[in-house]
Amino acid sequence: MLDEIRDYQRKIFAKHNFSYKRYFYNKINFNPKLIGIVGARGVGKTTFLVQYLKELDLPFSQKLYISADTINIPSLYEVAEVFAKEDGKILIIDEIHKYKNFEIELKKIYDILDIKVIFSGSSALQIDNAKADLSRRAIVYHFEGLSFREFIELNDNIALPSYSLQEILSNHIDIAYELLTKFNLRLSYKEYIQNGYYPFYFEDKESYLLRLNETINTVIEVDIPSVFPIEYSNIVNLKKLVRLVCESLPYTPNIKELLLKMDMKDDYKRLYRFLDYLHKAKVLNVVSAKSKGDGIFTKPEKIYLNNTNLHYAYCNGFEIGTIRETFFATMLKTAHEVSIPKRGDFLIDEEYTFEVGGKNKKYKQIKDLPDSYIVSDEIEIGSGNKIPLWLFGFLY
Repeated sequence: MLDEIRDYQRKIFAKHNFSYKRYFYNKINFNPKLIGIVGARGVGKTTFLVQYLKELDLPFSQKLYISADTINIPSLYEVAEVFAKEDGKILIIDEIHKYKNFEIELKKIYDILDIKVIFSGSSALQIDNAKADLSRRAIVYHFEGLSFREFIELNDNIALPSYSLQEILSNHIDIAYELLTKFNLRLSYKEYIQNGYYPFYFEDKESYLLRLNETINTVIEVDIPSVFPIEYSNIVNLKKLVRLVCESLPYTPNIKELLLKMDMKDDYKRLYRFLDYLHKAKVLNVVSAKSKGDGIFTKPEKIYLNNTNLHYAYCNGFEIGTIRETFFATMLKTAHEVSIPKRGDFLIDEEYTFEVGGKNKKYKQIKDLPDSYIVSDEIEIGSGNKIPLWLFGFLY
């Protein structure tokens, strides 16, 4: 079995020659014995893991890569045990959500064997469901798609700095001026909004949106029913729910209207579960008001698609206001708490209020609020508390 795995590992190592290092590379503490990496399908977890393992200063025999959806492995523990006996040091298990009862195997490996394990899942669904069993053992990280900054670096083969939210708020004019000397904002931003969130865009640009559409269908048709107690007949309802969100204005849900359109009578709890499933599957981004909490049955204040690319891949039409707010929410949620305030569009970290709009967006709605800002599309450089939308793509 180990020979077959090593043969596959050699092929994977030969296939992946990706030298670019994602934002994530320097964010992880690799010291813990058990590390989990979860995120949406297609955001680049496999590439990251193979890149890390290849560059790790250990002999080939002391590092092992397993893909749980490629090689049929009767027992992860038995493979890990043989590997440990051969002086193995680090085991990477990719796509672990494909392996039944993986949490039991991981706990056993952790408790008995003297090796380090890094595991990944293409979706946070099963990892989150199993996390209660692994919480005392595993450190779990969430991996996101490409930021606007990362996309430009890959597309233009240049190096660009990232900035903290505080740096952008306090020094956005100088930062924007400096960055705009290095790339074509108009062309880069348009391409990113449509195609730039998932790294596999650079593998085949022509078929990217088709592949992304297929990816979302797989999440809805396969991933969600395999994890949550949902009948297969409700797949149509999940897809319909996504369509209702993606073809609307920035969507403040009318729950009664949604129930009516989805022919679900008064089954509020079922609708809220569907929203929760799609949120955890990284298809939707469900945002609540901070004052209402964030439980599964809390009425969401706004519902977005997870990123702007999904609008172009999955929707028949959309509003520019939706794209603006989706971009902002996607860039901020990676490292900040995002909620909906009573006034303004977004409240970040319970401190900063943002109103998102076009170049003529006025400040009057939030002018008397402390730490409040206008975020404007269609401008290159801001002024005062008016900040260009694109600049928030440099947060990571």
